[in-house]
Amino acid sequence: MPVPAPVVPTPSPLPSPDALPVPAAPITIEKSGLEEDQGLEPASQSGRRGFFGFGGTRFNYLTRSVRSAIDGAPVKRSRWRYIVVHNSGTRQGNARIFNNYHRNVRHMKNGMAYHFVIGNGSSSGDGEIEVGSRWVKQINGGHVASDYLNDIALGICLVGDFNRDKPTEAQLGALDELIRYLRERVGKVKGHLSVVKAHREINPKPTDCPGDRFPYRWLHRRFD
Repeated sequence: MPVPAPVVPTPSPLPSPDALPVPAAPITIEKSGLEEDQGLEPASQSGRRGFFGFGGTRFNYLTRSVRSAIDGAPVKRSRWRYIVVHNSGTRQGNARIFNNYHRNVRHMKNGMAYHFVIGNGSSSGDGEIEVGSRWVKQINGGHVASDYLNDIALGICLVGDFNRDKPTEAQLGALDELIRYLRERVGKVKGHLSVVKAHREINPKPTDCPGDRFPYRWLHRRFD
């Protein structure tokens, strides 16, 4: 049975714009060449020495191949200031399906809008982390309604419609591991770790993504 293409969720009533921590828009990024002067962030050591400096970290969802893909990308210092969490708005899907939809239907020349996808067991494993080409190539995302934010924000998409369902336990476990690993991998900006936001908390235009049943309190307890 064909898997439905991802759709943009229909916005639901949201708090007033003043209540949402959204950036001023429109914002234009300046091509100043500053990023090239920052050098590259060294690859993460988490898989070898652990997050706390001793032993080896045991991962349940970050496989060796995923960690290798994350570590192998040429990450510029101070580039990635945000990590944004999305839902696909569909109950099925994976990186290949989203890439096909974004490239051939949405006509996005760089394909899948997100940097990472976390499966729900429908079209990929439950909690399976897929690395997109935008991470591998270290190019801007296409997941936020702002060119400026897309250039400095990593996008993670959890497969699912979280207006109808909740993320699986495995998806949240994978999201937790992935965000922690990425925060270390991309390094700090002015002494601060990358800021973690749900899509609707940072998007300049109203959206209900990642849905009303996504555990926002959990996200902020873990990463604020």
